[in-house]
Amino acid sequence: MDTTHGATLLFHNTMRIAEGHLDAFAEAIGAAVAFTEKHAPQLMVEVFLDEEDMLAHSFQLYRDSASVLRHRELSDSYIRGVMEHCSVVGFEVYGEPDQRVREGITVPDPGFPVTFHPRVAGFTRPLATARRSVFDGHTP
Repeated sequence: MDTTHGATLLFHNTMRIAEGHLDAFAEAIGAAVAFTEKHAPQLMVEVFLDEEDMLAHSFQLYRDSASVLRHRELSDSYIRGVMEHCSVVGFEVYGEPDQRVREGITVPDPGFPVTFHPRVAGFTRPLATARRSVFDGHTP
């Protein structure tokens, strides 16, 4: 098992948007992501919408467990604002967070399934490097 970058964590949060709240949800999640981009430690945040089923999928990439804890400190009010318009229906953690992060996700019972997937192998390429070497046709 490759543990070179074992601290990296990817979260996938599936949220059901409340009936009649799509516009308010989009506004709240947009504000949360804008704040996160400027102030929080995530390496990546992407949110996708399944409007037909009124589901949103949020993916967040963290360098390590300390980054997750810092995000919680900084973004709590934005998270609460988003949650006024949706409910979590599933949460997946890819990687191996420390005990503080695990407990923050699972204790007390969150009321939705939480799944942990240990890392086997992988890497994270900085976006600027990926664009230059892969998307522009350059070879490393």
